[in-house]
Amino acid sequence: KHDGRVIFSDAEKVEVRREDGSLDVYHVQKFRRSNSGTAYNQRTLVKVGDLVEKGDFIADGPSMENGEMALGQNPVVAYMTWEGYNFEDAVIMSERLVKEDVYTSVHLEEFESETRDTKLGPEEITREIPNVGEDSLRDLDEMGIIRIGAEVKEGDILVGKVTPKGEKDLSAEERLLHAIFGDKSREVRDTSLRVPHGGDGVVRDVKIFTRANGDELQSGVNMLVRVYIAQKRKIKVGDKMAGRHGNKGVVSRIVPVEDMPYLPDGTPVDIMLNPLGVPSRMNIGQVMELHLGMAARNLGIHIATPVFDGASSEDLWETVQEAGMDSDAKTVLYDGRTGEPFDNRVSVGVMYMIKLHHMVDDKLHARSVGPYSLVTQQPLGGKA
Repeated sequence: KHDGRVIFSDAEKVEVRREDGSLDVYHVQKFRRSNSGTAYNQRTLVKVGDLVEKGDFIADGPSMENGEMALGQNPVVAYMTWEGYNFEDAVIMSERLVKEDVYTSVHLEEFESETRDTKLGPEEITREIPNVGEDSLRDLDEMGIIRIGAEVKEGDILVGKVTPKGEKDLSAEERLLHAIFGDKSREVRDTSLRVPHGGDGVVRDVKIFTRANGDELQSGVNMLVRVYIAQKRKIKVGDKMAGRHGNKGVVSRIVPVEDMPYLPDGTPVDIMLNPLGVPSRMNIGQVMELHLGMAARNLGIHIATPVFDGASSEDLWETVQEAGMDSDAKTVLYDGRTGEPFDNRVSVGVMYMIKLHHMVDDKLHARSVGPYSLVTQQPLGGKA
């Protein structure tokens, strides 16, 4: 906001002493959850003693690098087919991008459980859950809520909760016990909040809202517990990727680095795209970007081409020649499995590729028994 000198800087906040002696304090957000479930995390850029001017960047936000937007990465891309695995816009990817966490993203999922008043009595949050072994309860605190830092996987209990059972819910033997022992063994049913499919991760935060604390809750709700789980998702088969030109596709195969085609200098290709995705769609920009990216990589420079004021094709070919590439910007590629060169030369370059929000973990769905439509009694379609 104002010119000054940084007098304190850590992961949580930055303090700047203005020239008139007053102090500006900037708080840095750490791993907040965005509405789309991604982690909103800021990183401090300045250190103590730095002079800052009004408008300078003091922290990077998500998808930023030194104040510049950085949504994707710059892998080496080749337009070629490979055993038919990039049929229909599919994307073939090198295992390097998985191992080196090039397309790994952090997600924060929110799960909630509430206790209500029922006709048979109030639900309660507890550790005493019927027919559940001590093994499943080891990460719950004395209230029955998961501890922060616990690693959870599908089916684990996050919030232990029991609901009173009515007479009609009781089985024959339970009714017999009920008749013998009276009301002592009034049965409760397990309605705990469990980790759903694809929700594995580490518990990051737990928030508890109760009427007693003055929190506003819906009518009939006595207590609300929210659990936040952080997930680190590596890219995998079924995730969606895209370039800058509407050239989107789904990862169809992740190939070991040693089997990927490689350039004459030994650099393995990171991603293979289908050349048939270009001619019919006429988005030629992706091919120009590919060549310009390779030239920039060879020359060791950054190139900015704004939307209506970008590089012309003459500029592009001049840069390609300056970078010492062939006049058609294609390269001989060698098959990583045999070491033989491919029959034809291939367009290889550097392209900006982004991992999109459509991930297979959120979409995968299977059903044996599940909900039915009230009216037609047909099974409901879809995952929700």
